[in-house]
Amino acid sequence: MSSPPIFAGAVSAPRSTITLDAAYIQRRNLAFAAAALAVVGVISVFSTAGYLYALWTTDPLKSIGAFIPVVSFPLILRAWRSLGWEMNGSWWGLAILVPTIALVHLRDHAILELILTPSWTIFVPPHSLVAFAYTAGVVLLFGGPLLFRKALFPVVLMWFVNPVPHVFNLWVDLPLQHISATMARGFAHALGQKLSPDQLRLMFTPEFGMFIAPGCNGMRGAITMGFIALIAGYMYRFRLAVHVAIVAGAVLLGYLFNLVRLCVLVLYYIVALHIPWLQTRATMGDYIIGACLFFFATLLLFNIIKRWSATGDLRPPQLAVTKDSTPAPRSAPWRIAAFVVVIALGSFNYMHAMVEGYRHPQVASDPSKLALFPQHVGNYTLQREWNEYLPTGPLIFYWAQYTPDIGSGEVAVGISPVLGAHDTLICHAARGEDWLWHGDLEFPTREEPTHFSGSFFNDGATQYMEATTICTGATCGQYSSSRKHFGFSYSRPDTTRLLAPSPSRPIPVLLRTATTNTSMAADAARAELTANFRNFLSGAQLSAFTQPYR
Repeated sequence: MSSPPIFAGAVSAPRSTITLDAAYIQRRNLAFAAAALAVVGVISVFSTAGYLYALWTTDPLKSIGAFIPVVSFPLILRAWRSLGWEMNGSWWGLAILVPTIALVHLRDHAILELILTPSWTIFVPPHSLVAFAYTAGVVLLFGGPLLFRKALFPVVLMWFVNPVPHVFNLWVDLPLQHISATMARGFAHALGQKLSPDQLRLMFTPEFGMFIAPGCNGMRGAITMGFIALIAGYMYRFRLAVHVAIVAGAVLLGYLFNLVRLCVLVLYYIVALHIPWLQTRATMGDYIIGACLFFFATLLLFNIIKRWSATGDLRPPQLAVTKDSTPAPRSAPWRIAAFVVVIALGSFNYMHAMVEGYRHPQVASDPSKLALFPQHVGNYTLQREWNEYLPTGPLIFYWAQYTPDIGSGEVAVGISPVLGAHDTLICHAARGEDWLWHGDLEFPTREEPTHFSGSFFNDGATQYMEATTICTGATCGQYSSSRKHFGFSYSRPDTTRLLAPSPSRPIPVLLRTATTNTSMAADAARAELTANFRNFLSGAQLSAFTQPYR
């Protein structure tokens, strides 16, 4: 069989097209490698990632933050693709990444805490800032200023990995809880239903009722609806005024449907008074009512989005894709290599600690057992021990109470083998407890004078004082300003272990003493309680308390 004829008009593919495709594929492959490394590189800020994971899985109000990286990452890739996977990165990205990773590493070994108000204290650097800075640094390092501008929205979106800061809980969340309870109570009264006088509990009988918890005030639904509208406005390219209006409307819509949910739930409870079978299924009924109302609210929101969409439907406008014949700069592989080095250095201590913890499991604490406290500390004797757990189950503190052999002035000692560098002042702020005094204290111990961060409280039943310090190895110390506004609390890391491949980490030590004499003047009570600490610590060796957990 003869071969087919070759026509004179047949030509090969243009050389420029071949070059164009090869350059585009090269840039795309480098971009995918950079994106994969960015995901792996999160291990260099492992403590922030761990904190956020715990926040998302234990706090229902903040769980929506888990979807922020899931949304932000593909939006950045989408913007990058529209630029033809341009690799004109900037070394300024590395200038952002290195200090961010260094600050996170320093925060893991010491306390750096900014006090804005007694109820608003934040760690430095905040976890939201770390997420934003890490994302911005990676985008600048590989994509350059053009990609940073193109992907500015998803980069800034990473700030909301903690969507509801604590101060928001105090100023917005709790007041809304009372408003929701008041409106639900008013609706029940309008239906002729008599309720107990408790403001947050709607008791239809002494044994059957509902509690308006913070999770019932509509904030979860309102925040979720707000984020849906925020991201949709970016995807559908709404004008700024329309975008702001739809986001605000979505938040109000989420809260309005929650009020409807509470009213429907009141009706459910009234019906359940006559049908006992429904009383044991009230929680599931609440879930079903809430899910149905949220579904209808979401449908309404997407109808509004469809109304303002440029295409008239729910298909987002397509971004034009640039494909040119410019090859990736020669510096692109070097930036990838530099990022690999930064990841390796930033994650070395984390990985080493994990390996050592696996090889030597005895360094981990058994939360089901009591701690190893000394029986005697100077002229104080151990009276009792107990463990403190979070409501979700994990152990946070081992506790021991010591009583002086002569006189009064009991002192409780708490050791946290799991918290790491942590100031207990944050816990008080989370519970809405404001201190009357806060400042630096120095007490002599059997080893050396040690600085503590002291706080004085009055809860109406007792006047009590707490002193906290951080021990890294055999070195202890924590320092605080005496200002209630715009103050600072910090501890000094052990510089010999800061870069050492050691699983040793900071261990918080908390001391607490109290008096039931609430009529005593605050200054006199603080002086008496400070004396209790001084007497106890004069015979104490702090390294003996922390040794079993180092």
